[in-house]
Amino acid sequence: MKKIILLGFLFLTMGVESQTFKYKIVTSIESIVPGGIGRSRIIENGTEVDYTQFTTVRSKEGKEKTDKDRSDVKIDDLKESTLVNFYSFVGINFQNIASNDAMITSMLNKYSSEGWDLFNIVSGVESDAGKGDGDGIFITRYIFRKK
Repeated sequence: MKKIILLGFLFLTMGVESQTFKYKIVTSIESIVPGGIGRSRIIENGTEVDYTQFTTVRSKEGKEKTDKDRSDVKIDDLKESTLVNFYSFVGINFQNIASNDAMITSMLNKYSSEGWDLFNIVSGVESDAGKGDGDGIFITRYIFRKK
């Protein structure tokens, strides 16, 4: 009987402690433009928004359009931390990569010390496509969460 009561209590407490998380996304953009003329940054938004205010509803009856304009979506409050570019005038610069790693590690440690868990990392590259295309970025989104 004691085991049944104990198991029932465990199941109840597991149900009561529902998992609600708060999320934060930080993006690093590292330029791969030759000659070091690109811009590399860590970007953090500083404003919470309600995405539903910018959502259009579509149904069989028609489209219920939001009264918000694209310019309303843009936020003014953000943080930009400077990173250095992957390339210098002579090619890939390993010291710059190590410097960016140190900056990103500092950012990760800061959020960890504030109780944020690094939940997921998503990255992508738009790289040099050959002759005549000297543009490119390496973008990484760090998704944090905490209870």
